[in-house]
Amino acid sequence: MRILGRIFLLGLFFAAPLTAHAEPMDFTEKLDIGISTDEISITSDFRGADLTIFGAIDGFNANLLAQGKYNIVVALEGPKENTTVRKKQRVFGIWINTNSMTFELVPESYSLSSTRDIDTIAPPGGMNNMGIGVNHMPLTPIGYIGDGSNLTEFRDAFRRLRETTGVYQRDPGGVQFISSSLFKASVRLPADVPNGVHIVRAYLFRDGVFVAAKALPLRVVKTGLEQAITRAAHESPLFYGITAVLLAVVTGWLASIVFRRD
Repeated sequence: MRILGRIFLLGLFFAAPLTAHAEPMDFTEKLDIGISTDEISITSDFRGADLTIFGAIDGFNANLLAQGKYNIVVALEGPKENTTVRKKQRVFGIWINTNSMTFELVPESYSLSSTRDIDTIAPPGGMNNMGIGVNHMPLTPIGYIGDGSNLTEFRDAFRRLRETTGVYQRDPGGVQFISSSLFKASVRLPADVPNGVHIVRAYLFRDGVFVAAKALPLRVVKTGLEQAITRAAHESPLFYGITAVLLAVVTGWLASIVFRRD
C-alpha cells in the first residue's frame, strides 16, 4: 500500500506542470481602433466609398513586433438577413429554378483587409471558429434536411455570387503598420451598400494565436430623394406601387410621342 501511495504522489508531482501548461495564456496586448467617420450618407450619385480605420497595439512586445509576429485583420460587416440561393437548370429548353437553399443571418455586405492572407495568419480551424473571412463565414441552412451532398455546392455558389457582384471583398495587404505599433486599414463600401448599421471589427493575432478584438458601429443612411423613395416603399407600399406604375405609363407615353415617326 505504501508503494502504491508513493507512486500516486509521484504521478501528481509530474502531472502538475502539464496541468499548468494547459491553462489559457494571459496576453498583455490590447487593441484600440478608430474610424474616419461613424456615418456614411448615400445620395443618388453614390459610387461607393473607402473607409479608413486607424488602430494601435497597447502592451506590445517590441521583439515580436520587430520580427513581424503581429498581424491585424479588419472586417466591415453589413446588416444580417436570411439569404436564399437558387439553382437553375435547363428543362425542356427553359431555364427554371429547380432547387434552393436559405442561409440564416448572413451579412448583406462584407469587406475584409489584413496584413497578409488570412490563411497564413492563423490555422483555418481558428478562423472558422471566429467566422473571419469569406471562406470561413458560417453559412447555416434553415430547415435543411438531407445528407449534405449539395450543401458545399450551395455555399460555394453563395460566396461566388457575392464576390462577383462586389458586395463581398477581400484585400490581403490592406492593413499596414505606419509607425511602431500604429496601423492603418482601408475597407471598401460597394456602390449598392445596404442601409443600416454596419460593424467594423478588428482582430489581433500574435504568432498565429488570437489575442484581442475590438468593434465599432458604422451607420449607413440614405439621404434626399433616395431616403424619400426608401421610406415610401416601406411605409406606404401600396401608394409606392401605384405611383411607380403610373410613372412608367406616363414615361412610356411621352417617349412614344417624342420618338414618333410621322
